[in-house]
Amino acid sequence: MTTQLAKAAILGIVQGVTEFLPVSSTAHLLIGNRLLGFDDPGNVFTTMIQLGSIFAVMWLYRTKILRVVSTLGSDPDARNFAIAVIVAVIPLLAAGALFSKFVKQVLQGSLTIIAVAFIAGGIVMLIVERMRPRPDVLDAEQMPIGRAFVVGLGQTLALIPGVSRSGGTIVAAMLLRVDRPAAAEFSFFLAMPTMMAAFAHDLIEARHELGAARVEEIAVGFVMAFISSALVVRPFLNYVRRNGFAPFAWYRIVLGVVILIAIYAMAAA
Repeated sequence: MTTQLAKAAILGIVQGVTEFLPVSSTAHLLIGNRLLGFDDPGNVFTTMIQLGSIFAVMWLYRTKILRVVSTLGSDPDARNFAIAVIVAVIPLLAAGALFSKFVKQVLQGSLTIIAVAFIAGGIVMLIVERMRPRPDVLDAEQMPIGRAFVVGLGQTLALIPGVSRSGGTIVAAMLLRVDRPAAAEFSFFLAMPTMMAAFAHDLIEARHELGAARVEEIAVGFVMAFISSALVVRPFLNYVRRNGFAPFAWYRIVLGVVILIAIYAMAAA
């Protein structure tokens, strides 16, 4: 394996481990790219390997997906769940269409924005963990349509690198009286159409730049993201049931502070 492919494999693992944790996989990949010296013009690799994580969660939840799809005509709960996911996706698709170029050209290039988003997101997560209302939705399939739309609005914050797509959806869901595991699981299902749309968008934009070398890098990153996500999702849910999200919040805060210190040190050097 060449050095570039080895870097792609490492970044694929980073993507797979962080995609469904409320710590921002995109920010971790952007930081990883800089630390490893991995060239990713337009952040095409960063976006496209996320599909590996989505395929992993689709594989893990294949039985549930097939059941929902096969009973749409006869099961009101299945229809409600499908509609809830669709409704929740709409805000981010609309925001992405309007602001994706600004995000890629301005926000994703700023480590300061990433660090501040890490810290702010961690603080918000700690507050929500402490003050969240008593949940009355204990199953992701019971998500009310109106709440699903608000959760989708929370997901739009993920356009800011460092906020975390899963973090935005989970925090919004918890504020809307959704239980932690149900919030995390709804976030998983919401990720499927969201990241597929992002993948299709980037593939169309980058189709003329995908030479054999880039395709090989993406393939390696995709496979590693698939494997690592498949290994992380179930333990993550079990951990959240027992311990909540506070450890992830503190991780975000510490990492954000470390990044700000590093930026200050480099500026002062």
